[in-house]
Amino acid sequence: MLTALVSFLVVKQADSEQPPRMIKFVLMVNRQGQTRLSRYYQPVELSRRAVLEADVVRCCLSRKKDQCSFVEYKDFKLVYRQYAALYIVVGVTDSENELSVYELVHNFVEVLDKYFSRVSELDIMFNLDRVHIILDEMIQNGHIVETNKSRILAPLTALDKMADN
Repeated sequence: MLTALVSFLVVKQADSEQPPRMIKFVLMVNRQGQTRLSRYYQPVELSRRAVLEADVVRCCLSRKKDQCSFVEYKDFKLVYRQYAALYIVVGVTDSENELSVYELVHNFVEVLDKYFSRVSELDIMFNLDRVHIILDEMIQNGHIVETNKSRILAPLTALDKMADN
């Protein structure tokens, strides 16, 4: 009786396992297709990154403004948003919620705007370390961990205070 119950629980657990929901990568590119920021949460060989980025950028930049910002791409989905001359592209697993990632991208831009006072492509290029800190405060190991703007900016505020002293 006990063995039947244990085997039933093991089978039930295996049936209920869902594929992992996670973010695979975040890219920030300009209209010319130049990558300004890239962060990978799953290992991708360096030689494959350039090909992947070029293909993903081509896929997103070729779409019209009235088309959906969610794209099925190979074995994952792309969620992208355009802000002025920059595109932020997020690669996610098929089971990830696209709308939550779409809102995460907007929140990321709002945090950048708050920190840089109207962020521009030059701010990102010349302060890449700070942009990575912001992104790392929001996403860790491919999972969203923080969305509160004040808490995201707390480490940078502390660094800026130390630099001023």
